[in-house]
Amino acid sequence: MPATQEISETLIRENISRAVGDVFKTMLGRPADLCVLAQAAQSHWTAVPAEGENVVSQVIGTVGFLGDVNGLIYFYLDLPFAREVTCHMLGMTDAELEEAGEEVINDAIGELTNMTVGSFKNGISDAGFPCKLTIPTILRGSNFSIEPIADVQRYFYKFQSGGSNIITDIMLKIGD
Repeated sequence: MPATQEISETLIRENISRAVGDVFKTMLGRPADLCVLAQAAQSHWTAVPAEGENVVSQVIGTVGFLGDVNGLIYFYLDLPFAREVTCHMLGMTDAELEEAGEEVINDAIGELTNMTVGSFKNGISDAGFPCKLTIPTILRGSNFSIEPIADVQRYFYKFQSGGSNIITDIMLKIGD
């Protein structure tokens, strides 16, 4: 089994950029451009603003992948943007979304995350690291951080689409 040390940051960045860009272009008809990237040296990184820093509720989709490389990708969208994305994907008005309920947002963001991580997974599988996806999970909240288990490589990429931010938090397990 190849170790994740063999997966370069360039491979990760190129595949997540392609995946986010393609899914946003296809599903929303608009670009999502990479604007910030960083590899975390510390054990945790707060993608959500800290208390007092324009705290906004977040909808976070996550999908894992297992195989020659194991990992998770968290896909952060603030709630207003998640609502906008949901309305566009499902052809709904704000009033229709309000009537349908929050579960519709969870489903839409779960599907958007699944498509994005699936595209990312296909890219790394094609590069010699075959893996399979887990089912999407949705987290909601504000003012929190995700702390990974030990021995993971972690990468953060911030995208912008129509003035809104999308943050991807990628965790790859080192070794077996």
